Formats: sequence, C-alpha cells, structure tokens
Amino acid sequence: MKRIYLLGLLCMLLIVSGCATIHITKTVKGHFAATNPNEVEILMITPERKFTELAMVITTRWQPGNLPKMFNSLRAKCAPLGADAVILISSGVDGGGYCWMSGVAISYKDQ
Repeated sequence: MKRIYLLGLLCMLLIVSGCATIHITKTVKGHFAATNPNEVEILMITPERKFTELAMVITTRWQPGNLPKMFNSLRAKCAPLGADAVILISSGVDGGGYCWMSGVAISYKDQ
C-alpha cells in the first residue's frame, strides 16, 4: 500500500514539475485598463511607437511545438495589466529541451 501511495505521489510531482509557467512582475505604478487578449501583439523587436513598460515577463517549460499556445498564454496573462504588446527580449532551450522566453509587457502611449 505504501508503494502505491509513493508511486502516486511521485507521478503527481512529475506532472506538476513538467508544467509550463508564466511569471509576471509588475514594474509600473498605478493601474491601466485591461485590453483584449486577442489584440495583444507579440513582438521580437522594440516598436518605434512610444510606450510604457508595465511588467517583466518570464515563461518556461514549453514544448518546442507549443509556441502558438505559449504566445496565447502570454496574451491572456498580460492583457489584464493593460498590455498592448509583449516584447520578447531573449529566448532559448533549457537542458531538458523545453523552450523559455523573457520580455516586457508594454502599453502604447499614443492610445
């Protein structure tokens, strides 16, 4: 009975540790009105438009084939902050073959 319990616990730990995550650290004071997640842009370069940085964003443990899902998750997490876009600054693959990315959520000043 103990072995079954330990095996179940081990399986749960593997499932939990294998999940993709998104960490957001707000860097601006105040509140911005939420935006529509479907309209949040994912950018690889800094836009020429003036913007306010809202938060630092780090996402980890994504399967390489799940990048569209990762982008949609970033949109969903950053829209409540009032983000118009997420600028991806760095990315890579960890030792386990999972993708990670970091960047900043921004709000355009001219809107």
